[in-house]
Amino acid sequence: MSCEAPEDRLRKFKYRGKDASMIRQHRIAVNVQLRKAKKDEQVLKRRNITNLCSDSASGEETKGVKLTLEEIISGVNASDPIVCFQATQAARKMLSREKNPPLKQIVEAGIIPKLVEFLTSSLHPCLQFEAAWALTNIASGTSDQTRAVVEGGAVKPLVELLSSPNLIVCEQAVWALGNIAGDGAEFRDSVISSNAIPHLLALISSTTPITFLRNITWTLSNLCRNKNPYPCKKAVEQMLPVLSQLLQHQDNEVLSDTCWALSYLTESCIERIGQVVDMGVLPRLVQLMTSSELNILTPSLRTVGNIVTGTDHQTQLAIEAGMLSVLPQLLLCPKSSIQKEAAWTLSNVAAGPQQHIQQLIDCNVLPAVLALLKNGEFKVQKEALWVVANFTSGGTVHQLIHLAYSGVMEPLVNLLTIPDSKFVVIILDIISFLLQAAEQLSKKEYLRLLIEEPGGVDRIKTLQFHENPHISLTAMHIIEKYFSEVGDSKYKVVSVPPGRPPHR
Repeated sequence: MSCEAPEDRLRKFKYRGKDASMIRQHRIAVNVQLRKAKKDEQVLKRRNITNLCSDSASGEETKGVKLTLEEIISGVNASDPIVCFQATQAARKMLSREKNPPLKQIVEAGIIPKLVEFLTSSLHPCLQFEAAWALTNIASGTSDQTRAVVEGGAVKPLVELLSSPNLIVCEQAVWALGNIAGDGAEFRDSVISSNAIPHLLALISSTTPITFLRNITWTLSNLCRNKNPYPCKKAVEQMLPVLSQLLQHQDNEVLSDTCWALSYLTESCIERIGQVVDMGVLPRLVQLMTSSELNILTPSLRTVGNIVTGTDHQTQLAIEAGMLSVLPQLLLCPKSSIQKEAAWTLSNVAAGPQQHIQQLIDCNVLPAVLALLKNGEFKVQKEALWVVANFTSGGTVHQLIHLAYSGVMEPLVNLLTIPDSKFVVIILDIISFLLQAAEQLSKKEYLRLLIEEPGGVDRIKTLQFHENPHISLTAMHIIEKYFSEVGDSKYKVVSVPPGRPPHR
């Protein structure tokens, strides 16, 4: 199967009545904005800056030796394992500074190959631990610094350390691999191709310490991250059963990273959406959308929002899981980013078939959408407007009249003064669709009154002189067709030659 959304549903996304290129540009822009807004919600890489002076790998307390960089370089190349350990520990402590760790200098010192070599020192688990910790922190840096770790040959021995009998050594290897995978698709696939996933999954059991489980889950989420290309199908098939189990966990960090993992897998890829949905996770995701913890609510909402960009069937499954009973509550959330993403999700439901639009009506979603359209922050108002636009371009005439009678006219008219021409065009088209529906059901007079009461007629008349030709022509069409009947002096349009005042 292709990882692109089917063309018939792409045409429905975000205002079907307009040009397909405009729709796709908006979809891309919205996704980029949403991703940027959330880029700090889940950390791609993490440095271990624990200020413990004890050697956790051996359980023995050690007094660290403070060495210069030159002494570290000399020490890691020594033949004495104790000297190697002291030098490696000194390097690790440098890299664990909370402020300004010398990652660049350590990389340029050329000691990464020795650190990688120490990963294989099975007779010296304390040395393995310090080397893995140092490499973890180097890999937390820039892409070039992560590349230095990968090209230094660290991935394979780190994967082998996932089978270490020493739990602390094993956990540090998990952390290092998570940083490497978090850098991007290339290094993520290097970790996957080194057979890391089965080893990671084997570490999860009912007795896994919670801090260790959190690290494993975070690393799995990084193995799901990035979509150019997506992780291979086999890797996803390996991880999904365990991710669906972790979704039932009670720890907030485990739940958060599991939801983020699922959100990455469902981002713009129909095949991956299908794999996730087939695991039966939708009811639990919808339940997690009611969480009071933002770090759980955000990725669970994102995942469900991604799923409803899929096929009509996938959207219907989300509806059947109870999504539409939760989204109106999220529109009332005090955090505008949640309001925006909830509205974005609803806009994609409204882009579906008429039975989905009817379910929006039946679940009483419209009042909360229209409240945001009227009083929300502008970025949220725009998403609410897409809900209305998709609703009007795909709904039946009866559904459109229901929308008109629900109070949509006043906020639409108020938004006609915004400086964004694209959205003014959309609002005028919505008004035109609603007037067409009213005309078919012989309700035009009442709808004209709904437009006139908040000052809509005067604003539309003014827009006839807008510099944007699309706006001016659409406004002129509405006035001429619906507000200029012969004998109706209230709405009559008078043709005036340039430079001459109209006769009174």
